[in-house]
Amino acid sequence: MGKMLVAVFFGLIVMAGASAAFAHQSGGVEVGDLATGSVAGIAFKELDVDAQLFALELGGTASKKVWYPPTTVVDFKVRPGRPFLIKVTNDSTAEHGFFLTADQNQSAPTVLKAKIVLKPGETKYIGIPVSDFVYATSGNVLYYSCHLHPGHIGGQLLMIK
Repeated sequence: MGKMLVAVFFGLIVMAGASAAFAHQSGGVEVGDLATGSVAGIAFKELDVDAQLFALELGGTASKKVWYPPTTVVDFKVRPGRPFLIKVTNDSTAEHGFFLTADQNQSAPTVLKAKIVLKPGETKYIGIPVSDFVYATSGNVLYYSCHLHPGHIGGQLLMIK
């Protein structure tokens, strides 16, 4: 077995020559309003909105409740490295949930997640550090849905990395 070097710096243990994999979530998702919300030390009002999503009721008496648009594409190869800002608005007549995750089965504790409830007419902003798209997402798709009403139609945010 090869040599292993262990050093301790300010309570941190650093191991060289060992093999290990650790889950990592970088900065975390922040939810708030435009006037007071912030992510990674930057106020929401100083950021451009990267995606806008709406809870809608489509159709007449037999309306379908959906998150619109069903697919949003973001190209991180050409986008600046500032935090990502999503504006979510409930344009329906009932309360709706918004659940954004990088993992459809939502099992890993470090997977990127945001869960909020919106009253009719309410808007919230979700700020995500760009590093979380790299470290807390294993694939290129984030899924969004209404966690209050499983029958409602969700969507996906497709990331080009």
